[in-house]
Amino acid sequence: MRAPNINGSTHDERREYVLDEWRCLHNCEMCGKCSILRGRDEERLYADYIEGRREYLEITLELQNN
Repeated sequence: MRAPNINGSTHDERREYVLDEWRCLHNCEMCGKCSILRGRDEERLYADYIEGRREYLEITLELQNN
């Protein structure tokens, strides 16, 4: 599923998407989410998206490049 566009979604819809997208799958060897988050809270990392200031993909690419 694609991230909801910030112009066509609510704060709660974006927050729900982030929480669902980064939900632990309990399969660390196959998942890789923890290596991207590195112990950081997904709601904090995606706060600008949740608040409607930046697109989800923009933040994700920034996280992957750092």
